[in-house]
Amino acid sequence: MAAPPLKGIRVVELARILAGPWAGQLLADLGADVIKVENPDGGDDTRRWGPPFVTAEDGTNLSAAYYHATNRGKRSIALDFAQEGDRTALLELIASADVLIENFKLGGLKKYGLDYESLKALNPRLVYCSITGFGQDGPYAPRAGYDFIIQGMSGLMSITGPAGGEPQKVGVAVSDIFTGLYAVIAIQAALRHAESTGEGQFIDMALFDAQISVLANQNLNYLVSGNAPTRMGNAHPNICPYEVFEVADGHFVLAVGNDAQFARFCRVIGAEHLAGDADFSTNAARVANRERLRGEITPKLKTFPRDALLEKLDAAGVPASPINTIEEMFADPQTVARGMRIELDDGHGNTLPSVRAPMRLSATPLSYTRPSPRLGEHTQEILRELEERKS
Repeated sequence: MAAPPLKGIRVVELARILAGPWAGQLLADLGADVIKVENPDGGDDTRRWGPPFVTAEDGTNLSAAYYHATNRGKRSIALDFAQEGDRTALLELIASADVLIENFKLGGLKKYGLDYESLKALNPRLVYCSITGFGQDGPYAPRAGYDFIIQGMSGLMSITGPAGGEPQKVGVAVSDIFTGLYAVIAIQAALRHAESTGEGQFIDMALFDAQISVLANQNLNYLVSGNAPTRMGNAHPNICPYEVFEVADGHFVLAVGNDAQFARFCRVIGAEHLAGDADFSTNAARVANRERLRGEITPKLKTFPRDALLEKLDAAGVPASPINTIEEMFADPQTVARGMRIELDDGHGNTLPSVRAPMRLSATPLSYTRPSPRLGEHTQEILRELEERKS
């Protein structure tokens, strides 16, 4: 089996919280040597973002679960680059790196000589990825970026939540995570450029830009119609019926994607006549008449127990699903079959849970060799490597 695809790539991560570390974790999964630079005084803030906390066999606090969600596979070096000696070591480390990821406020690293223009002179091949809330220019560039703020400003919260109700954020920090994913794509493209030209480049990643970009069909719904989408609860603006419905013992997701599926759905619930009704025979008609359609199918659905209905819909080829808790998701046989939960040995007698990345490469599988590092766990190891490199 071949080595992971990014083996031999060194990444210096000057990032905290989520977006930058998420990018670093994925690069580590892909085989890169990701060195997380943390302040000796506490390290990444997310180490303290609990409970829950991971506890070692000997009772040692191994940091919050939040920290472990986004720092798998890295090495940690504890350096205070406000101190000259530590800054010198960091510059030596960057000189040996292919990639640097940072998420400081605009211009925050320049006073330390850690901005792109300064480091480009040190390492012309360096791919420098800066992640901020609003990017390097524009009126909001100096502002700090927080996922919740970005979800509000980007338009995401205006389309999330019940119709006529309070705007809602998504239940996980999607603006951070999407930015981390886009950052990895950009970094890999820049690495390809560096390989062919010998020149690195600066990557300007903004949470605001990333979240706007992933509004996808809702963006185009507005740009084409001139009407801003609104909150619709669990309903879909362009497809019907495609939402949550109540059954005899709870709720389920129904996701009818085309007219043939709708006809089969109608047969399952004993409402064959609806498929031939001109108001419902096409998706466009169903969208236009969604309230009347809901009135027709809701009473019928309430007569079915959830699991019995899901079995019938599955047999008929109609997309539908339960609404799992996270506990139920991890127990789901598909989750188990795909091996999404993994256990990692930390080398200190502890096994830590994690969740693998969703990419499966047949020739160059991803690497899951270590859990998130303890603060400064690899400081001496990395400094020793720098000394050996100089000799």
